[in-house]
Amino acid sequence: MNMATIRQWHRYLGVFIAPSVLFFSLTGAVQLFSLHEAHGSYDPPAILEKLASVHKDQVFVLGNHHPHPAPKAEQQAAPASAEPDEDKTALSTTILKGFFLAVALCLALSTALGLWIALTQTRSTRTAWFLLAAGALIPLGLLLF
Repeated sequence: MNMATIRQWHRYLGVFIAPSVLFFSLTGAVQLFSLHEAHGSYDPPAILEKLASVHKDQVFVLGNHHPHPAPKAEQQAAPASAEPDEDKTALSTTILKGFFLAVALCLALSTALGLWIALTQTRSTRTAWFLLAAGALIPLGLLLF
């Protein structure tokens, strides 16, 4: 197989999976900060719950809300020595979530740029558009089936 053939297959595969890559990167970014789950006074929009359900469980239904746990006496009476470790863990977790958010957004941007290149800079734009439509409609059809 020569390099031109490999590039062509790469283009076709990339265009076909691009809708799923965009979907998973963007819904994953939402889930990083639990924006798909109710907590405190926050109730997520129904569409975020449904998209998270597709991401996690491959079904387009409202997710199961876990009941908010009532504050326990043990949690309120935690030893003071545990606070610095919890702060350090919370800080590192927040930084890691921020990094993963940047990765998810960069993946979505890179995929969008790849789509633009594949759909505008190739001789076989009809094939690329067909693969893009198939990559979007096949999962959608399977969800609704």
